[in-house]
Amino acid sequence: MRRIHEPTSTDDPVGSARHTPAPVGMLNPDRNWHLGAGLMTLATAGAFTIWAFAYAGTHVNALLLVLALAFGLFMAFNIGGNDVANSFGTSVGAGTLTMKQALVVAAVFEVSGAVLAGGSVTETVRSGIVDLDQMQVDAPAFTYIMMSALLGAAVWLLLATRMGWPVSTTHAIIGGIVGAAVTTGLVTGTGGLAMVQWGEIGQIAISWVLSPVLGGIAAFLLFGAIKRRILAPAARAIALGSRGFDDGDDEDDADDPEQARHVPGYERLTELQQTAFAESAELDRSPGSPGAELVERAEQLTKKQRKAARNVERKAAYHALEKRVPPLAAGAAVVIASMLMFKGLKNVGLDITPWGGAVLLTMLAVAVWIGTRVFARALRTQTISQATFIMFSWLQVFTACAFAFSHGANDIANAVGPFAAVLDVLRTGTVSQEAAVPMAVLVAFGIALVSGLWFVGRKVIQTVGSGLTTMHPSSGFAAELAAAATVLLASVLGLPVSSTHILIGAVLGVGIVNRAANWKLMRPIFLAWIITLPAAAGIGAVAVLVMRVIF
Repeated sequence: MRRIHEPTSTDDPVGSARHTPAPVGMLNPDRNWHLGAGLMTLATAGAFTIWAFAYAGTHVNALLLVLALAFGLFMAFNIGGNDVANSFGTSVGAGTLTMKQALVVAAVFEVSGAVLAGGSVTETVRSGIVDLDQMQVDAPAFTYIMMSALLGAAVWLLLATRMGWPVSTTHAIIGGIVGAAVTTGLVTGTGGLAMVQWGEIGQIAISWVLSPVLGGIAAFLLFGAIKRRILAPAARAIALGSRGFDDGDDEDDADDPEQARHVPGYERLTELQQTAFAESAELDRSPGSPGAELVERAEQLTKKQRKAARNVERKAAYHALEKRVPPLAAGAAVVIASMLMFKGLKNVGLDITPWGGAVLLTMLAVAVWIGTRVFARALRTQTISQATFIMFSWLQVFTACAFAFSHGANDIANAVGPFAAVLDVLRTGTVSQEAAVPMAVLVAFGIALVSGLWFVGRKVIQTVGSGLTTMHPSSGFAAELAAAATVLLASVLGLPVSSTHILIGAVLGVGIVNRAANWKLMRPIFLAWIITLPAAAGIGAVAVLVMRVIF
């Protein structure tokens, strides 16, 4: 996380408009990071290939196995470039994490989630959207279908990522399976469109609207409350500071109203501090709001009057941090922990009873509440702008880490599931309903996720972090927490939702509160959601035809 006293550096090329883009190419300041990530990816691919040949046995078709490895790693790479980038977009866009820090966090928590909770067993056709039993496919045909599905989904994800569109990787792999399976059925005369579970397709269509709406409503309510109850007092304290912005001392105060309009105190703040409170200042300075009247009145006050008023507001601002942030942090901890328990750690084998889970969550909430309050009191030595920025930055760091772990534990299955099925068929020569997932697969695919985030994820991060609306630590935290709560609630209720679409809706919800949602950019993103399934299906259909010709 960036230190408060440092201005935003140019090594973060994908944040909001306030960041200066870094030079592009291998000669830019990230050259060593590019080389390191590239060498790590190549070493992983080489070691994984050697392991795969030893695991599959000497009888395996070498070309088929190499293609399966390439398609599987390529799919994981593009999940990282799109889905993982989408998850980290709010943190990077808010200035809480740099791109390099996001890479490190992803490397630790995405891979940990994949390895620790990625699942020891996976269904061969995880979506259940195509009835392959109706086709009675043999082992080679099944292999071609799964490999083509991986390629179809990966190619579409790469195209969407290059355009900066965050799309659902789950919908992409479903589309790939549908396209490859239906094409195989039509070619062999063993099936066709009747194999598709159209009810499941209908649920996917519902998720295009239901997911962003639920995420948007949750973020709108949560961030609106944060702005009114926590950020507004801080904004009022800042508005009453030197020249209307600085909450430091009054050494530069002057009674000349003409000079006051130049706000030199604001220029003394670092770039990061300025942007951190742009949202709260806008809340209180919007036309017709109490804050707008306050700022106007502040300009009429003498130095002594303004100082007295500011002291009152600063006390209220610190009181908000100490009294209102701890219960918010405790609630966030419960939501995140519940998401990890019921989604991220579902395959670890932890047998936690509802009563035991309730006790653990209660203990966690109390510990976080107390810890956050102690931390808030320690921040009294900081200016109110710094204290609020630091508080929400750390809250967002924790939500980002939890999201990364949960993502590695769940969505990596979109690449691991079909690949594990192919690897099992190549090794045994038969199609089974379930296939074991070796640890080497989870590690290699987890590293591929991180590599995709670094090499191709920047445009998606830019879309989520600054394209749809400007992000700050408080708004980014609200968007992530609202998305996590919505995903958890939808899982409990069995609603057909997409975590990617929910997070995009949450970002828009924040934008609505700030009156700064970019609906123009949302149009191509929504169109991309709609065409994800048919696009991946079309590419998968072509791929399976080519594979049947080659093999």
